Amino acid sequence: MFSFLDRKHSVAKPGHNRWLIPPSALAIHLAIGQVYAFSVFNLPLSRIQGVSASAPGDWQLPTIGWIFSIAIVFLGLSAALFGKWLEREGPRKAMFVSALCFSGGFFVSAIGVYLHNIWIVYLGYGVLGGIGLGIGYISPVSTLIKWFPDRPGMATGMAIMGFGGGAMIGSPLAVALLNRFGSPETAGVWETMLVMGSIYFVLMMIGVFLVRVPPKDWKPEGYVASASTGRMMTSNHVDADTAIKTKQFWLLWVMLLVNVTAGIGVLGQASPMIQEMFPRTITVESAAAFVALLSFFNLIGRFLWSSFSDKIGRQVVYGIYFGLGLLLYALIPTLGALDSAVMFIAAFAVILTMYGGGFATIPAYLRDLFGTFEVGAIHGRLLTAWSTAGVLGPVLINYIRQAQIDAGIPPEQAYSVTMYIMAGLLLIGFICNLMIKEVDKKHHMKF
Repeated sequence: MFSFLDRKHSVAKPGHNRWLIPPSALAIHLAIGQVYAFSVFNLPLSRIQGVSASAPGDWQLPTIGWIFSIAIVFLGLSAALFGKWLEREGPRKAMFVSALCFSGGFFVSAIGVYLHNIWIVYLGYGVLGGIGLGIGYISPVSTLIKWFPDRPGMATGMAIMGFGGGAMIGSPLAVALLNRFGSPETAGVWETMLVMGSIYFVLMMIGVFLVRVPPKDWKPEGYVASASTGRMMTSNHVDADTAIKTKQFWLLWVMLLVNVTAGIGVLGQASPMIQEMFPRTITVESAAAFVALLSFFNLIGRFLWSSFSDKIGRQVVYGIYFGLGLLLYALIPTLGALDSAVMFIAAFAVILTMYGGGFATIPAYLRDLFGTFEVGAIHGRLLTAWSTAGVLGPVLINYIRQAQIDAGIPPEQAYSVTMYIMAGLLLIGFICNLMIKEVDKKHHMKF
């Protein structure tokens, strides 16, 4: 029965339409992208016993916040650990395992909420769901790149755009279900988790059934690999174990780390930051609209920048990310001092397009340097930079801000030092990007 999941049974027949592959990737990424909307559960989880308000025995928000952090850590760890297994077994089996883990994370968490045991919730959504996140995130990447060697940036951008847009589905879905199941006797959280786990399993199984791998040595009609070598795109291959021994891999690791650190720190504090910097003009409702706007630009940046990278090359696009981002972060304190909320919002809208674009462009950058043989496994190992940034970014924003306020700095000025630090991090990324050259021939695989 499960032989259907084997790689050999997912090889496409001659004439298969490659444009059927992006929808399979979207089905996976739209589901697991729900992680960006997990904060919808935070307040209801803090009222499991009190229902209408937190009771003395209810969990505190810092305790609940670890659920998201654990999930992101296990995303990076599982992507790194299971990358080579994915390349060997194929995307269909990986997507199926991802569906079991991610939906299973909801089911286990529902039990934890019902029993009011936070450790079961950590194990469920954090560990099991996090493993599903990591495997699901990388499962379509290698396949898309092999189907679209002529447009790898656009292909990966389509899938990873789905991850950025997952919250746009997950957030209203969770709110609607919480309202449906909530009552004076229950906050409706465990019931919502059971339903969402079921819905996401069905959605991810659509991706499992749709995905196909191209036949060996398949190329799109008219595609000539040598036509792209001017943008540092290799026709050779480097295996995952060798790739992590190259300086190119670690330069890209640092680049992803600093780009994500800068962006994720802002995303986590966007609402209070804009309210504190513009207390006379920005209301709570305006701040919520600002957060939604940032999510939108994060989403579209994933597709637009990655597609643009097919035209001008990945190294040039990353140079824009870091160079322009550096200038914008350095300008933020000045825009705050000028009380220019419109320019402030515009600056962060551009920054968030590049934050999302960085995620979507990095798989294509890896393909350019290391080929397609184990690009999914290499991508998985690179995502440990994301796990690191998921802790580093919020810590930089939160603790430096608090230290500034404790030192007597007004709240509207408390973010200035952090913005300059973010600009400094992007300068490091800019230098790393300049240092990247083609991988030495001694690392190329011999077939």
